[in-house]
Amino acid sequence: MVTSNQVTNQFFVKPLTFTVKHESWDGNIQDHADQGVCILVSTKIGGNDTVLIRFNCFDFEKSYIYGPENDEFESIQLYRMDPVVDGNPINWTIGVLRTMLPDMLVKAGYPKIAAEVNLNLVSEILSDLSITATQLAITARNTVKHGRGTDIFEAGNIRFGLEMRRQQDGNGGLAIHVLTDLSGAPGKSYADEVEILAFDCFKDGPHYHYGPRNKNHQIYWDTTLTPNPLDWVLRQLSNRMLGPMIERAGYPGVAADLDQNALDEVLPKMMKRAKEMESMGLPLEATPPGTTV
Repeated sequence: MVTSNQVTNQFFVKPLTFTVKHESWDGNIQDHADQGVCILVSTKIGGNDTVLIRFNCFDFEKSYIYGPENDEFESIQLYRMDPVVDGNPINWTIGVLRTMLPDMLVKAGYPKIAAEVNLNLVSEILSDLSITATQLAITARNTVKHGRGTDIFEAGNIRFGLEMRRQQDGNGGLAIHVLTDLSGAPGKSYADEVEILAFDCFKDGPHYHYGPRNKNHQIYWDTTLTPNPLDWVLRQLSNRMLGPMIERAGYPGVAADLDQNALDEVLPKMMKRAKEMESMGLPLEATPPGTTV
């Protein structure tokens, strides 16, 4: 499933429309495991708006599709961008549009439309299109800021915050916040504590966040295979998966500085308290929600 925040920008060069749009992609059941900007090249065919080429400039999905609405194709014509060689997907897309658009339209199955395209006119709008796409990728990003928890456990350069959360609709459960100071030091007025991972072991829709204030990729547990999310989280921490998860969240420096001895000392205490808090049930009143930014 694809969801859009409806933030779109359009540029017109006869006979084409270039649309820049931010989207979140559902990786499982409810929210986004990937997000970013898509750039659509479209025109009217038979009175209907038809996408001729689609460029996916996402955090993970970096690809382009020829003729996504061309019924003559027997299978999807999708090609991957190589992030190592091609670099920034928006910049790569702009370069391709500037030089190869007519050829791509032919491959997409629209040679007559390709013959009408004036690349000089297309080039005139690409600078603004690039700026718009880059700004949209930043400003439309879906991130969230949670609370830090009520029970704090220090473990070297990170800390765990435990919290029993009740949402307005009555759903909730134990939340485990993995926190670090990206600048300053604890107790300093300029310290900047950031949540780098969050595990929401809720009754309904349990999930976890990679970099909630960074990329905010959310993965939902399949409760058929993982009936107890808290046990899953504690197992990953015990199996020393915290470092790789912090790296994926976008904080390799924090992962490199993990103090495994400190973690080994703290984890049993944190696990015991987490189980105790979960057994107590949800608070009677709704806890303050996280802030979507």
